[in-house]
Amino acid sequence: MKDTSPGTFRLSRRNLMKFGLSAGALGMVPAASTLAKTNNVRGRIVIVGAGAGGIALANRLARRLPLAEITLIDSRTAHTYQPGLTLVASGLWHPNDVMSQNNRWVPSSINWIQAQVSTFEPESKRVVLSNGQTLGYDFLVVATGLQVNYDHIEGFSHDMIGEHGIGCVYDSRDNAMKTNTMIDQWINKGSGKGIFTLAPTPIKCAGAPLKMAFTTLSRLENTGRRDQYDVHFYAPGNRVFGLDYYNDFVKQRWDDQGVTRHDFHKLVALDAPARKARFERTDGTVHETDYEFIHVVPPMSAPDPVRQSDLVWQDGPFAGNWLDVDQHTMQHNRYPEVFGLGDVIGAPVNKTAASVKMQTPVVEENLIAVMQGQALTASHNGYTSCPLITGIGKAMLVEFGYNGVMLPSFPFIDPKDESWAVWVMKEQMLKPAYYAMLDGRI
Repeated sequence: MKDTSPGTFRLSRRNLMKFGLSAGALGMVPAASTLAKTNNVRGRIVIVGAGAGGIALANRLARRLPLAEITLIDSRTAHTYQPGLTLVASGLWHPNDVMSQNNRWVPSSINWIQAQVSTFEPESKRVVLSNGQTLGYDFLVVATGLQVNYDHIEGFSHDMIGEHGIGCVYDSRDNAMKTNTMIDQWINKGSGKGIFTLAPTPIKCAGAPLKMAFTTLSRLENTGRRDQYDVHFYAPGNRVFGLDYYNDFVKQRWDDQGVTRHDFHKLVALDAPARKARFERTDGTVHETDYEFIHVVPPMSAPDPVRQSDLVWQDGPFAGNWLDVDQHTMQHNRYPEVFGLGDVIGAPVNKTAASVKMQTPVVEENLIAVMQGQALTASHNGYTSCPLITGIGKAMLVEFGYNGVMLPSFPFIDPKDESWAVWVMKEQMLKPAYYAMLDGRI
C-alpha cells in the first residue's frame, strides 16, 4: 500500500541528514525543554480540546508551570494524525498509520476530564460539561478544533460517506478509508464522472481538496485509460488557493490534465441514491449534474458551544462562526484571560498542523505573561505550511504568513517547484515532527 512511484524511499538518519533536515529543523520553534520553569506562577488553567494544539500546549505548560493547576477537557481517547488522512484516502497509507491514543501524549501531571464542554460562560469564568459538571477557571484556552457541518448540504449526512459514490477526506480515519473505497470503485468501473468540490467557508487544511484531486488524477492516469474518466472541479468562487502563484499553477495544471473547472458553483444539495449533485451559482441559478464519484467538502465552523457563546466574533468576516482572538497574540479581544489556539480561531490564517505548531509557543508565552501581570510580547506572524501534493510522488512546499508573505524555511527547496524531496518530507518526515510537537518538544 505504501509503494509510491517513483520508487519507495525509507528515511534513515543518514538519509535525513542528506536533506539537511532534522526534527529540530522541521519544528522551527524552540524546544520546550530549553525554557525555564516559572516556579512562582499559580492559577487554574483550563484547556478545552485534546487535539494537536491542546495537547501540545498542555505538555509545554506542564513543564513550565509546576505550581499551576492545569485541566484538559475532551472526551476523545483516540488521536488522529489528520495531515495523513489524504494519504489514507489516496490508498497510500494504512488507516492505522494515522492513529494513536491520547493517553500516550497527555501529561500525567495534569487533570484530564474525559467529557465535552457544552456551554462556555466567560462572564463567570466557568464551563459547563456534558456530564453536568461545572468547572471554574482563572485562565482558559479554547483549542476545540472545528466542526464539519455535513447537514448544511441538503440531502447529505455524515453516514452517507462511503455510499453512493460519496467521499469526504475530513474528520476521521473511517471517512478517509471510505473515500478511498469510493475512488477504487469508480476506477474499477472503468469510466464515469468524478466531481471534486470546495466549501464556501474556511476549512481545515485548505489544500486537502486539491490534493485529493491530484492523487486521484495520478491513479486514473496509471490505469492507462485516463480518457475514459470525466473529471470536474467545482469551486464557490474563482480561486482554489489563496496565493496567486499557486492558484494559477493548479488551474493551469488541471487544464493540462483535462479537468473541467467550474467557478462560482457552491454545492448545496445531493440526491445520493440517484448520484446527482446540485450547485448554486452566484447569480442564484442552479446547476444539476450526475456523478460516479464525488468528493464533498462541507462547510465548517467553530463547534456549536463556541458559536453559541459570547466568545464568538460579534462582527466582521468571522462573526457568529469563529472564536474572537487577536491574530497576533492569540488572546481573546474581549476576555483577556481567554486564549484561542488552532482551527477554532477566527483569523486570516490557514487551519493546519503547521499553524498550530507556530501558535502554541505564542499562546504559552502570552498566557504566562498574563498570569504574571506582564505585557504580551510573543506574536504570531500567521505562518502556515502546505506540502501541496501535485501527484503521487511529487509536491510543492508552500510556506507563508499573513498577507500572503512567503516564509520559506529551507533555502535549498524552491517553493515554486514540484519536488520528490517534498513528497518524501510529507510522506515520511512530518509525522515524527508532529508527534514531537504533541509532546511539547518542538
